[in-house]
Amino acid sequence: MKKIYEKPVITKIQTGFMNKFGNSPYYARKIRKDIDGISINYLVENFGSPLFVISEKKLRQQYRKIYNAFSSRYPNVVFGWSYKTNYLQAVCATLHQEGAIAEVVSAFEYEKARKLGIKGENIIFNGPYKSLKALELAVKEGATINIDHFDEITDLEKVAEKLGKKIKVGIRINMDTGIQPQWSRFGFNLETGQALDAVKRIKAGNKLILSGLHCHIGTFIIEPEAYANEVKKMVQFKYEIEDNFGYSIEFLDIGGGFPSKNKLKGTYLPPDILIPSIDEYAEKITNALYENLKPGDFPKLILESGRAIIDEAEYLITTIHASKRLPDGRKAYVADAGVNLLFTAFWYKFSIEIDREVSGVNEPSVIYGPLCMNIDILDEGTFLPPLERGTRLIFSPVGAYNNTQWMQFIEYRPNIVMIMENGSVEVVREREDLTDIERREKLPEKLKIL
Repeated sequence: MKKIYEKPVITKIQTGFMNKFGNSPYYARKIRKDIDGISINYLVENFGSPLFVISEKKLRQQYRKIYNAFSSRYPNVVFGWSYKTNYLQAVCATLHQEGAIAEVVSAFEYEKARKLGIKGENIIFNGPYKSLKALELAVKEGATINIDHFDEITDLEKVAEKLGKKIKVGIRINMDTGIQPQWSRFGFNLETGQALDAVKRIKAGNKLILSGLHCHIGTFIIEPEAYANEVKKMVQFKYEIEDNFGYSIEFLDIGGGFPSKNKLKGTYLPPDILIPSIDEYAEKITNALYENLKPGDFPKLILESGRAIIDEAEYLITTIHASKRLPDGRKAYVADAGVNLLFTAFWYKFSIEIDREVSGVNEPSVIYGPLCMNIDILDEGTFLPPLERGTRLIFSPVGAYNNTQWMQFIEYRPNIVMIMENGSVEVVREREDLTDIERREKLPEKLKIL
């Protein structure tokens, strides 16, 4: 069978060229033939491609590592699993088994947590939009509600009147912690006095009891000192409230935002060098607590870490469907997974591993997805050897936000499996088919084709 003619391209190769970390982009290979001892071939042959694969072992290890980093330094620590990061039942249930409570930001996520058997008293209800109906249910079931804006104070006062009781609440605050951009959309600003005004408003209404402070300074925060600044300001505000309004602030919820070992686009250093260890964050945060809290005062420290726990526990296997040469000379590959599945590809440059040994020199390559959209690019410039059709690529870490932000667009969403600690492989979300897409559609009688 004749090979298709391909116009030759001249690529400059610098023999022995190495970067400062000792790796040559022309000859380096990242090979992965299995995940937790289960071969890539077995996974694809039995569950299809593309395929998301979650490691139960890695998920539990990540949680324990982060929890131990804080609980070994401070005596009153609670983790609230961030549902928006990945709300697959299998993921949430695993982390609840490990001891995490639920942190939700919508009535939908609240319902998911309750369906899993999480009691209201073990749910933190955050977010800028909470309907009166959702608030009333959360109050009745004893959830921790962190108020986002003044209108929500009014809404909760209505619920208090209806139920005939005072309601314990927390308020979300935002502040300058020395990093940019400053997350000022959510909660009440500390520096402008808005947060203090919220406390005065709650006191004047006399229907709510302020019992906690919540703050989330951003996402993928690579400066541990920012958390130390956050904690210092929260503790100072806690004592200002207690001294002037008579409330007892029982918890300080410092949110999440800890980074995973993913690589942000635009950063030069690899994650192993750029990203601080979780112990560095824990040390900064707990030291700030001890330096600013009064002796013997140990309010509950709540953390809502998501990305740092799940991201590195999940992989995406995708298969090369076709290859072509772009006008600028770059090699391009078409894979069976795109940004419909890897939404975070817009921000992260994932680790890409090949499922087999491949001979040949690496060259700058683009990996496209299957969508009929020009923006469907998984990687716009990675060094790859000549890949045959059917070669599988393994992307990681992909556990954070991809399974909650993925889209049913052009292609069906695939199977998700979890490799259990005992070595078995369980489907935790089935591949979609047409019935999933059309189940809620209604076709008017006059439009039906006879």
